[in-house]
Amino acid sequence: MEEEKTNEVSFEEAMEKLEQIVEKLEEGEVPLEKAITMYQEGMSLSQVCHDKLQKVEKQMDQIMDEDGEMKPLFPEEEEE
Repeated sequence: MEEEKTNEVSFEEAMEKLEQIVEKLEEGEVPLEKAITMYQEGMSLSQVCHDKLQKVEKQMDQIMDEDGEMKPLFPEEEEE
């Protein structure tokens, strides 16, 4: 799978493809060359999932207030 194509898949699609790769590799009936290619594709998909999760996490750290301004979702407690 090309890097550009990998980045275009949704998180759910990437996870599904990654699960399929893991299942096939766990069966142990994949020729070595194909297993290496599948492993590389799996690592690429894993990175895509990680990147997408980090992006969502950053978005969730903030919410908009009534004025449309971004503010932290969990404001730090004031120290007394």
